[in-house]
Amino acid sequence: MSPYSLMILLLCLSSAAYYLGKKKAFAVSADVGGARQLHSRPTYYGALAARWCGIPALILFAGWLGLEDHIITGMVVSELPETLQNLPADRINLLVNDIQNMVTGNIVSREVDDVMRAAADHYRHLQNISSAALAVLVLAVGIGGMLWVRSRIVPSLRARNHVERIIRYLLIFCSTIAIFTTIGIVLSVLYEAIRFFHAVPVTEFLFGLKWSPQMAIRADQVGSSGAFGAIPVFAGTAMISAIAMLVAVPIGLMSAIYMSEYADRRFRDAAKPLMEILAGIPTVVYGFFAALIVAPFIRDAGTTIGLDVSSESALAAGLVMGIMIIPFVSSLSDDIINAVPQALRDGAYGLGATQSETIKQVVLPAALPGIVGGVLLAISRAIGETMIVVMAAGLAANLTANPLATMTTVTVQIVTLLVGDQEFDSPKTLAAFALGLVLFIVTLLLNVIALHVVRKYREQYE
Repeated sequence: MSPYSLMILLLCLSSAAYYLGKKKAFAVSADVGGARQLHSRPTYYGALAARWCGIPALILFAGWLGLEDHIITGMVVSELPETLQNLPADRINLLVNDIQNMVTGNIVSREVDDVMRAAADHYRHLQNISSAALAVLVLAVGIGGMLWVRSRIVPSLRARNHVERIIRYLLIFCSTIAIFTTIGIVLSVLYEAIRFFHAVPVTEFLFGLKWSPQMAIRADQVGSSGAFGAIPVFAGTAMISAIAMLVAVPIGLMSAIYMSEYADRRFRDAAKPLMEILAGIPTVVYGFFAALIVAPFIRDAGTTIGLDVSSESALAAGLVMGIMIIPFVSSLSDDIINAVPQALRDGAYGLGATQSETIKQVVLPAALPGIVGGVLLAISRAIGETMIVVMAAGLAANLTANPLATMTTVTVQIVTLLVGDQEFDSPKTLAAFALGLVLFIVTLLLNVIALHVVRKYREQYE
């Protein structure tokens, strides 16, 4: 039985457990005067039976699938001739990969002989045994859990407490997965970044003024400077993000003020979804718009007034990125402004203030901490953008304050360094992890500041 079929069968079994548990609750309640005499509602008894049927079986299912391949591979390798078992680890891994490809019907990297064919047959046989054993055990555990809970259903059973406790443990488990995933990402990036800093000094990376991560592969190779000064990359990121925020913050904030304070309900119901459509457009579409429309327009407009404008410029990328972020700023600001208590507005009106004076002197100061937090989150979004910069700003790491010149960002350089066949032992490739670590730290600091500001706002006005 395939894993998908087994999952569907387990889902059906859990549904049946819910029905049987609920039915048993009604049955036992009939003997004590009706469902009112039960500790919990009958649905909780059904939910308890369904959870004890599905969750232990699901844990067994996930653990089995996680260990199945490793165990079967070890058993197949142990049955190979000693000449093959004594091969180096990389050769054995290649051999196992060929055996697995034969089992799945894919192309193998070597000529198939009788030993490999027998190993593939053995592997397939063990897989069949494993699938059958898994199906039997999962169904047995599911049915056993269902019957066990059903036998314990009595009017005094605290089913609701048990269900809520299971849900709480499930939520804790999901939160733990998220936390450990984040820790794993940080540690993996940090490990590779430390390897990079063993080859390139931290001071050269953080304060160097030239970025040219080209390393010589051969001793006679020329044209590979190997300069890893990241200041031009950081400057490009700051320049493009600043231009984007100069576009997004005023337009997004003003639109939020209008929709929350001035617009009627019909206009708001039509305009807000239309504006938020911008947030659903893929960034590659923005990149095409920047490269085909905005960048040529800026170049032609600059040429007419005698300016030297590059065909790819930080201004074009920043403008289009700002347009993309407008819905982000507008939506957050609109929610924050609407959260300001109406009593503050009524008090200002009672003192004789006009609507514009109330907005400027009461509503915006009250909502300012939340708006600042939303703007900081929008900055994090701008810093992490890649596609628009690739298509509209270029790849050259130029240290300049001219927004009409070609620039690049940290995310673009990470993509550039990791594209193609690269060796993960060279400083050129490891530089991507160092850039990623710096980007992670900056984004984390912005998010922490934003959360702190928003938390302060909530404590003051809730």
